[in-house]
Amino acid sequence: MVRDASELARRLAREAEAVCRHYLSNGKREGRYWLVGDVQNTPGRSLFVRLYESPKGPAGKWTDAATGEHGDLLDIIRERLGFRDFRDVADEARRFLNLPRPVPELSPKPLRPAVQRGSREAARRLFAISRPTEGTLVELYLRRRGIVELHHGGSLRYQPRCYYHGPDEDSPAEIWPAMIAAVTDLDGTITGVHRTWLDPDGFDPYRLGKAPIDTPRRAMGDLLGNAVRFGVANDVLVAGEGIETMLSVRCMLPTMPIAAALSANHLAALLLPYTVRRLYIACDADPAGMGAAATLTSRAGESGIEAFPLSPTLGDFNEDLRTLGIEDLRTTLRRQLLPQDIVRFLPLTTTDTA
Repeated sequence: MVRDASELARRLAREAEAVCRHYLSNGKREGRYWLVGDVQNTPGRSLFVRLYESPKGPAGKWTDAATGEHGDLLDIIRERLGFRDFRDVADEARRFLNLPRPVPELSPKPLRPAVQRGSREAARRLFAISRPTEGTLVELYLRRRGIVELHHGGSLRYQPRCYYHGPDEDSPAEIWPAMIAAVTDLDGTITGVHRTWLDPDGFDPYRLGKAPIDTPRRAMGDLLGNAVRFGVANDVLVAGEGIETMLSVRCMLPTMPIAAALSANHLAALLLPYTVRRLYIACDADPAGMGAAATLTSRAGESGIEAFPLSPTLGDFNEDLRTLGIEDLRTTLRRQLLPQDIVRFLPLTTTDTA
């Protein structure tokens, strides 16, 4: 009975080309190698699998030139089919090799149940397997948006291999790096995530660092009433639409609690903490943004919350930051904040103290 992983890998290596044709069917053989885009069977030439033993190494070993990842054919099976437990990988390898399955344990560890794509649980899992943003493409992307001081408090993460599904359900999934933002309710429970797929190769000034795909921003999970939150709201809160817009405001107000509702419709429906007594609404300068601000102002008033607009000079506060600069943005916010909040949340600069 074949139980040892190394023995399974050796047997798969003897059938390396057959393994590749089965699990990496979008690739093709070139000489002594099988070429394909990546371990998810994306068409391309970045990943190469050695089909025969040579002085360069044994058969079955592969390397992805685009990411630096490498492994053997068991890793191909695991990544291609999305297995987490090695028992599943081994069973699939035995099935392919027509080997008998081992006798099951009396109390096998239950498999983690599958979740529906786009669900709240899928969102939580995606955020959990993503990594902190420090030193990643997320920081580079936000710097391209003018956001140098990043005060997100752990609400953002980086996922180097985030699936993107095009409008055609039959089209193969693409894999791009992505900024992952946690959408939370008033108790801080993750109810969804927002994904911004990023371009790892260059900076298109028209795309501002986003991946060259049809819809580089998408949310999943339960969004209505919830938001991406930067800081914990007490008596004062700033609410607006986009993540980059609200992070631009937070560059100037690093201790001010801020909520990004992700769209005008969701801003209008945002649930407000019961402790909030003063609400600033960062309005995008378009009919949808101004309509959402008016609706939220009315709802806040009904709850006894004072609401004040924060209006950008241009289309939104990120456009102000990128086009007019940080000092103009600071002046714009200073002009619209109440005096007590200027003292409390807007740090002094040498210009203020001169």
